[in-house]
Amino acid sequence: MEKEQINSNTPEVLPQRQKLLFRLGAVLLVIFLLLSPFFVAQAMFKKAGVGGYTETVKSFLFSKESGIKSENGLVNILILGIGGRGHEGAELTDTMIFASLSLINHSITLVSIPRDTWIPEIRAKINSAYYWGNLQPDRGGGLNFAKLIVSKVTGQPVNYALVVDFSGFQDIIDTIGGVDVAIDNSFTDTKYPIEGRENDTCRGDLTFACRYKTISFEKGVIHMNSATALEFARSREGDNGENTDFARSRRQQKIISAVSAKVLSFGTIINPVKDYKILLAVKSSVETDLDPTATGILAKTVLGSRNNISSQVLPEDLLVNPLISLTYDRQYVLIPKTGSGKWEEINRWFADILKN
Repeated sequence: MEKEQINSNTPEVLPQRQKLLFRLGAVLLVIFLLLSPFFVAQAMFKKAGVGGYTETVKSFLFSKESGIKSENGLVNILILGIGGRGHEGAELTDTMIFASLSLINHSITLVSIPRDTWIPEIRAKINSAYYWGNLQPDRGGGLNFAKLIVSKVTGQPVNYALVVDFSGFQDIIDTIGGVDVAIDNSFTDTKYPIEGRENDTCRGDLTFACRYKTISFEKGVIHMNSATALEFARSREGDNGENTDFARSRRQQKIISAVSAKVLSFGTIINPVKDYKILLAVKSSVETDLDPTATGILAKTVLGSRNNISSQVLPEDLLVNPLISLTYDRQYVLIPKTGSGKWEEINRWFADILKN
């Protein structure tokens, strides 16, 4: 009787075990598929000499937000863009963006700082802070000095900084297959500088027309490759109101937002080949004080906030353009409307928009 009971249960017990093994195998397969891009990428990065990848991935997966520098729930990062080698004013920061990541609201606020903002302490525009920090070691280096100056202007601590050479930024855009950008205003720039012809004598032409070319953009959404994106972001002499520092800052933010959205897309994240190429471009063109652990935590924070990003430009009504004079070395500059070096009103504006 007992033997018959065991035999009668056997057909039910075996399928249950088989189901359990199947489910376990399926889970292990899913885990392997999810992690395999990291393993493949790690091998590729190690071969290419890109250090810190393993530590960054571990930090991305397991580290807590408390492992990154922050204040009042905000991680503030200064993003600087330079022309790099072969570009006139190679160490002047063509782009200055104050990025604030909220660990509380899981949001990102990007604020462009006009490059022509006058800094009395260095008797120069803010876009030269990085240059002077590198030139004079007692200032603590380019990154630290730029962070110090921007902290005074914004009234906010700057936890980290990174400098991006535009040549590497172009490589990233090409790697992700270009970006789609919404153009708000049609404009034409008849004096866009041609790289490599900055000192061309143009065979005696006093207008130096051979140093420039004409570029045009029509209102609407267009797909841009790296060259077109760079022209759109850098144009300074466009018509239809696109020749101001503020308009230029807005265009730069559009490019950065478009690139960020595509880099943070699921299709890019799980593609180790694209990740590899992006990391190579980053390695060759980015200087930063972010360590691998902070980078991993930051990447996770950015990924979780990618659908809650706002972009702003420092309001024009907080700044004025004084008459060109010896006070500002006969340069076009911008100063606070309350007076040169008086940042209190601008500090309050930043404090207001960054409330958690």
